[in-house]
Amino acid sequence: MKAENQSKLLNLPSTDWIYISLYLLTAIAFLGFYYGFLEGHYTALIWLKSSWNSQTDYEHGWMVPLLSVWMLIHACRSLKEEAIKPSLHGIWFTILGGLLCAISARTQQPRLAIGAIPFILSGMVWCYWGFRYALKTAFPFFFLWMAIPLPGFQQATVGMQQLSAQLAHWGAGICGVKTILEGTTVSSATGNWDSFSIAGGCSGMRSLMALLMCSVAWGYLADKLSMWKRLVLALSALPLSIIANAFRVASIFICAEYINPAFAGKTWHDWSGLLFFFPASLVCLTLLHGLLAGEIPFLKKRKVVTRRETNTENTPQKGEPQA
Repeated sequence: MKAENQSKLLNLPSTDWIYISLYLLTAIAFLGFYYGFLEGHYTALIWLKSSWNSQTDYEHGWMVPLLSVWMLIHACRSLKEEAIKPSLHGIWFTILGGLLCAISARTQQPRLAIGAIPFILSGMVWCYWGFRYALKTAFPFFFLWMAIPLPGFQQATVGMQQLSAQLAHWGAGICGVKTILEGTTVSSATGNWDSFSIAGGCSGMRSLMALLMCSVAWGYLADKLSMWKRLVLALSALPLSIIANAFRVASIFICAEYINPAFAGKTWHDWSGLLFFFPASLVCLTLLHGLLAGEIPFLKKRKVVTRRETNTENTPQKGEPQA
């Protein structure tokens, strides 16, 4: 099968091989060596790497290419027995990617250049290996879009700040900590500790995007689930991140009330995300996956085992001769 696939791949006309390969090299050169963005100081790839910072809330961006490679390997394992059928129909995808690169150079928008990468890669796979290969590998390629910081993303943090403050105020009240909520500022009703302001970093937006990246990859890799269950698993990041972040912020108020305000405002504030938010979120994702897959132990249907009764009267005893 492998030899047959290789022979089919080599049957692509040599001129087409040359043109497609030159196009791929041109796209790589544009993305990596064209210093035409931000007044000529950045290439598209350098801009992308520099945009993974705390100001854009995309510090997790470097993980996206790694997960994309992992998902690509997972997709290729299911294509071992797939026949290779090269087709020039994929050139239309590569042309679309080239148009996006040209528009990005004209408008000075590096996001468009990075957004063209999945089209170029999918088109190349379609040309070299065929439509089935392009279809199977499309999701890992387009997953790279999650590494691109969204424009105006920080404006959405205001609503998330207010929601986090309200939920944390409610959660602290359940634990017996009385607080006063004024906008995004929460203070102690008893005066035991100074007020805390829910800043943009505590809004949960940064954690939402990181958890969304993980849940989407998780949903894709859970290929034993049906499609709607995988979608539920992928989109569960939104409610999970909001709830987990609210509990994290509420834990700061609880720690200030019962332990020490200075410890709560500094040490616990800095480390609660790492020690509380992500472990709790990943545990919830694991439980949700188990629930959707029917693998939660106490939710499994018990199998009723019936034993056949043996007739002791006709069973020969030890030492007795058998008929």
